[in-house]
Amino acid sequence: MINLIPGKKGTGKTKILVDAIKKAAEKATGNVVCIERGMQLTYDLPHNVRLADAEAYGITSYDAFYGFVAGLLAGNYDIQEVFVDGILKIGGRDYDEFGAMIEKLAVLAKDINIVFTVSAAPEELPAKVKAFIK
Repeated sequence: MINLIPGKKGTGKTKILVDAIKKAAEKATGNVVCIERGMQLTYDLPHNVRLADAEAYGITSYDAFYGFVAGLLAGNYDIQEVFVDGILKIGGRDYDEFGAMIEKLAVLAKDINIVFTVSAAPEELPAKVKAFIK
C-alpha cells in the first residue's frame, strides 16, 4: 500500500513521517526501512530502522528509485514498511514520472506499506498521484 504525505516546505511532513517510523519500529515484527537524501534523519530514528541514503547509491531518477526499492524487497522478504523522505528531492519534480513510478511500486509492494513525503500542495499534484493520498 502506498501513502503520500503532501504539503509545502515547512508544513511538518518530516515530523509526521518520523513519528510514523517510530511507531512502525515499535510494533514491527519485520524490518523497517527509511530512504532519504543526505542522511539528515540519522539521529531522529530508532536504531533498528535501516536508513539508506539515496545519494550514496546514485539514485537520481524515478526509474533508479524503483529499481533500488525492487532490489531491497527482492533481497529481504522481511521488510514490512518503507518510508521515504523528500521523494521529489530524489527523483525530481516531474509529477507524471512520479505518478508512473508509484503505480508500478504499488503493484510490486502490495503487501508492504510505503509512505512518501511530497513537498507539494495536494492541488498541484495530478490525479494519478492524488489517488495515493490517504
